[in-house]
Amino acid sequence: MIEDFSNEYRNKLRTPEEAVSCVKNGDWVDYTSTLGMPILLDRALAKRRDELEDVKIRGNLIVGPIETAECDPTQEHFVYHSWHCSSYERKLCDRGLCYYIPMVFHNNAAYYEFFIDVNVVMVSVTPMDKHGYFNYSVNTGVAGPICEKADIVIVEVNENLPKIHGGYQECIHISDVDMIVEGEHEPFPNYLPINPTPIDEQIAGHIIPYIVDGANLQLGIGAIPNAIGAAIAESDIQDIGMHTELCTDAYLELHRAGKLTNMKKSFNRGKGVFGCAIGSAELYEWLDDNHSLAAYPLEYVNNPSVIEQLDNMVSINACVAVDLYGQVAAESAGSRQISGTGGQLDFLTGASASRGGKAFLCMKSIHTRRDGTIQSRILPQFNGDIITSPRSQVYFIATEYGVVNLEGRSTWERAEMLISIAHPDFRDELIREAEERKIWRRSNRR
Repeated sequence: MIEDFSNEYRNKLRTPEEAVSCVKNGDWVDYTSTLGMPILLDRALAKRRDELEDVKIRGNLIVGPIETAECDPTQEHFVYHSWHCSSYERKLCDRGLCYYIPMVFHNNAAYYEFFIDVNVVMVSVTPMDKHGYFNYSVNTGVAGPICEKADIVIVEVNENLPKIHGGYQECIHISDVDMIVEGEHEPFPNYLPINPTPIDEQIAGHIIPYIVDGANLQLGIGAIPNAIGAAIAESDIQDIGMHTELCTDAYLELHRAGKLTNMKKSFNRGKGVFGCAIGSAELYEWLDDNHSLAAYPLEYVNNPSVIEQLDNMVSINACVAVDLYGQVAAESAGSRQISGTGGQLDFLTGASASRGGKAFLCMKSIHTRRDGTIQSRILPQFNGDIITSPRSQVYFIATEYGVVNLEGRSTWERAEMLISIAHPDFRDELIREAEERKIWRRSNRR
């Protein structure tokens, strides 16, 4: 006989206003990640602005709006932080309303277990099932460790969330929940994939020859990874496996093309593995109750020792700029925070160690500034920029002019290779800069 949890559910049910009354001055409050943001609870907490001081809130890839951040430009009452900035959170950073927390995703659980406090966690979940479980849905990658650490756990039931099958920690039981909030929610915005440009497609074309049948694929977010997903869908490559921190519409396109089978994986065979997901309504429909997919915490998905066990692991991520030494900036432009380190270092490490594995960092060769001037994305040397990936761990770099492999290469070899894929208008200037830095051999020039 199945246990009846209806009485416990009723006893823990609160209005949003009642639930947020537990927040005190100086508390750390967690909103978890992506669609796990508690919309009704955030709205109710914002209404308490004048009653509270120095309430610190954490989030991650939240698409907004975040009313607690928006309602307090002085930050006397609420201070918002992000582990990885969405385009919305980037705009908050530009306004001084968001502070980035440096991190790598595979350490996400350890940060909470050993180093930081959570007084209250507020997380959106699916409706409770008959066994008393709420599903973390597309937020599985980060939600479990946060809820385990929190002094008070409040779940906001969002009827629009897809139910996601998982490896572990994809659910929370009602016995571990302190309060439950219900209410109507608007459908999630339809986050359609960014349409690739012809240059994005050129970059994808350079990478496709490196991908073999049965490769396991990690795609980051953005136009270039989308272009690569589309190119694989149209290619002769077969039996792609999915092992990725973020599931996007690129994987749905691979599935529809019959390319995503997961049948050549050395473990989790037949299962596409991911941590979080964000995309179109069609993506969420595909993820919902799909036994061919499994969500895991990022401590597993992004663990380099797990990634390296997948043969032919191919990691594809975007970056902002590279200098002639091979250092990579992927999360900021100068000191301006754009996104975050995320899992780039995790997959650089894991894919590089995989048998047959490859890790690509991709970018367009030039950037057009707002004033219309052109800047090379391959720079002589960073000067004050935030480095995401150290030169000692960078593997393949790709632009529309080709792909180079920096592993095991000396300083002059790196300079030569990187200049070869720079925009032609900047190559002579980069050679002069390399000569000044004593990382250019005269015999290089052809």
